[in-house]
Amino acid sequence: MSSIMTNSAALTALQSLNATQSNLSTTQARISTGYRVSQASDNAAYWSIATTMRSDNQAMSTVSDSLGLGASKVDTAYTGMSSAITTINSIQQKLTGSYGQTDAAKEKTQVEIAALQAQLKGYADSATFSGTNMLSVNSGATATTAADVKIVSAFNRSSAGAVSISTIDVNVESIKLYEAGTAATAKGILDTARLGTTGAATATAQNPTLGAAPAAGDTYSVASLSISTGGVAASDAQISQMMTVVDAALKDMTTAATKLGAAKSSIDLQKTFTQSLMDSIDRGVGQLVDADMNKESTRLQALQVQQQLGVQALSIANGSSQSILSLFRG
Repeated sequence: MSSIMTNSAALTALQSLNATQSNLSTTQARISTGYRVSQASDNAAYWSIATTMRSDNQAMSTVSDSLGLGASKVDTAYTGMSSAITTINSIQQKLTGSYGQTDAAKEKTQVEIAALQAQLKGYADSATFSGTNMLSVNSGATATTAADVKIVSAFNRSSAGAVSISTIDVNVESIKLYEAGTAATAKGILDTARLGTTGAATATAQNPTLGAAPAAGDTYSVASLSISTGGVAASDAQISQMMTVVDAALKDMTTAATKLGAAKSSIDLQKTFTQSLMDSIDRGVGQLVDADMNKESTRLQALQVQQQLGVQALSIANGSSQSILSLFRG
């Protein structure tokens, strides 16, 4: 049936052309943005997952920066500790060389030891990075121990969606060389009082009388020991005790350097893992929302042909109404 009121062919052609135009717009949007899912209306589930993972990746980027900062802090402390170990070895050599010397020679050696002690303090004080110093510490008037240095190492999201932060903690109390806090229960490795007999740290200091025989309970600290004061030189027995104290401090410093090295290694490993994890998340998000450009390019060409054919079909359908006029011509 031919009708001038209802052109079924034109309506069908128009619907087909509109569908083609819609698909063409979608393909062009994917090509221009590079995303198959660029907004929630494209695919709500994939968009939600991708948005959450992108947010997590940004947090991990901050974690990576924090790990880099933490590595610099630990590396600075390790450098200071290594220099201090070299210097304390020199002090041990000076003490060994002073054993059996005359009082005058010991007085000259003390000048060198004092210079090395000042160098030790200088190394510790200068081992500061971004306001953090793990070697020369001031815990204040109330804290009994030095606060740990916490380095953010991971951003975690549980299966329930709860977020948390993991840290790599450096125990400053066990590696500090100097402690200026008045309430601290323990001084640092170098300024703590040590028993001359064993080199063990003690909370009770007892100053020795230079030149005399060692008394029970005499203590020394690497930071302040002296083999000659006011023209009075230490006895060889006292120098022997000082050597014991220095050796004990050296062992503690070696242990502290090992802890710093282990912390640095942990930070480096975590930083590598974090970067790898970020790359994995990027790939996963890409698989969810990125457009396949090869596929979209082929689809675009096909839709452009369909569009042209649709326009022609609509033109033909609209022209069918004109043929009805021929029925009324005499």
